Amino acid sequence: MGSFNFISLWVFQDLLIYAIGFATLVFILRHEERPQSIIAELIAFCFFNAAVFENFATLMGWYGYGRSLIMVFNVSLSVPLVEWLVIYTTLRLLAGRKMPTWSKPLVVGFSGMLFDFTLDPLAIRQVFQTAEGRIGRWSWYPGTADVQLGGEPVYNFTGWILLCGYFTATILAGRYWHRLSGWNGAIGLAYPFAAAIAALAILVSPISNFLLWLGPFMAKGSAGEWIMLVVLGALGLFVLLAFGRGRRSESVPPVFEFPALLVLAGLPLFNLLLCVLEGYTEALPLVAPAAIAEAGLVAAWFFQEKAAVAKGKLAP
Repeated sequence: MGSFNFISLWVFQDLLIYAIGFATLVFILRHEERPQSIIAELIAFCFFNAAVFENFATLMGWYGYGRSLIMVFNVSLSVPLVEWLVIYTTLRLLAGRKMPTWSKPLVVGFSGMLFDFTLDPLAIRQVFQTAEGRIGRWSWYPGTADVQLGGEPVYNFTGWILLCGYFTATILAGRYWHRLSGWNGAIGLAYPFAAAIAALAILVSPISNFLLWLGPFMAKGSAGEWIMLVVLGALGLFVLLAFGRGRRSESVPPVFEFPALLVLAGLPLFNLLLCVLEGYTEALPLVAPAAIAEAGLVAAWFFQEKAAVAKGKLAP
């Protein structure tokens, strides 16, 4: 029997994500009005959207993943799962705010970008010697012309805005369709898969080239990547500040959103802690501000909820 790879740190990180995923699943079953549709959204995103794109990227040679506990071909299942967790928990926090629907994909995309700044700079530095040679938890193979930030192409961070934002937009459209149908059960199970496929189609369309680097007016590897990262990031922050602090919707009952605490605050701070403990000081200028910002935004949301309860505007 030959040797196999077992990187205990990678296994621990994956187990942590799976544990949070399981806890979120229990939360969904207890607190969502239509948990079957939300679980279908999870399955559709992981297997018909994110995993498809991630595997395509590995086949194109853009990046690669080290072996892990549960693989979906070339990609660890923990990768699309944590991406979905960011989308779901951010949407849960926004559900309690009176804000226009069109603004939510921008805020979810911004949340995804912040999360990615805490995740990727750490993952590309977690390189170990294994039976298959020297392998990273996640390895980028940038081209010679690619503009880079922290060892990976700039457009990758913008890509999280698109990945999260597109799926949020199509899912919200699907939920609207479900509501118009009178909560038809078949539509409730069908719309997540239609949304996942539609979001994937947009992700690989020329629309993304424009939003990633202003294509066809500017080329991949140009200053267009910096421009769009700044523009889309600033737009998401502006929309969050303009609408996210709005009056709470009384139609959404207050619930202790512990999955958001775990995903949007706990995981970024955990990634920051790993950077410090493993000595990846060169990643700290990216990881530390993003982790503090993401956790701070979640804390601000919870303090707003607590203040509303204290003033009698919400039931505890």
